[in-house]
Amino acid sequence: MTQTIARRGLMLVLSSPSGAGKSTLSRRLLESDPQIAMSVSATTRAKRPNEVDGKDYFFVTPQRFEEMVRDGAFLEHASVFGNRYGTPSAPVEKILARGRDVLFDIDWQGAQQLSQKAKDDLVRVFILPPSRDELERRLRERAEDSAEVVARRMAEASNEISRWSEYDYVILNDDVGKAQEQLKAIVAAERLNRQRQTGLVDFVRDLTQAKAP
Repeated sequence: MTQTIARRGLMLVLSSPSGAGKSTLSRRLLESDPQIAMSVSATTRAKRPNEVDGKDYFFVTPQRFEEMVRDGAFLEHASVFGNRYGTPSAPVEKILARGRDVLFDIDWQGAQQLSQKAKDDLVRVFILPPSRDELERRLRERAEDSAEVVARRMAEASNEISRWSEYDYVILNDDVGKAQEQLKAIVAAERLNRQRQTGLVDFVRDLTQAKAP
């Protein structure tokens, strides 16, 4: 019979400059591991044609976003390329308490705020591109942004990459399959952290208690 030990979920943060493969790795991890749920952020940016409100993001007005900030409804919030993003706290806490993990696709600003509020639950992973040329090629190839936005993202990339040392793990995404396996290994190891295994004390106590003759 397989024994399981109750645990508290972890908050897995993936950050990278745009185009480094963070979204692809996030999608693959979610598809392969049912114990991980994606955190849905609120944002003031416009909805893209392929996006669904409430699934990809909660699309809100700037006024509504400000109300949520004042109400303390976010674990973190930040401004990125003129738009605002924030992570609602209530749904995240419910998922963690049930022993499931939450994946965050956020930038270094959000990761800093999370580390101040939930350091014990946090696992931070930074994704690096193999080169600047490859990063620019990926941005242009995905054809989601205008040439002006691509240029702006490339200009910001150096600043984002410079934050790598604030993370617990760094993955070089020169091969998406290899990067995926490395990410899965990180998750597997962090789930075994004894502080997250909330049922460990009782389990070990039962193991060490002598049975009555």
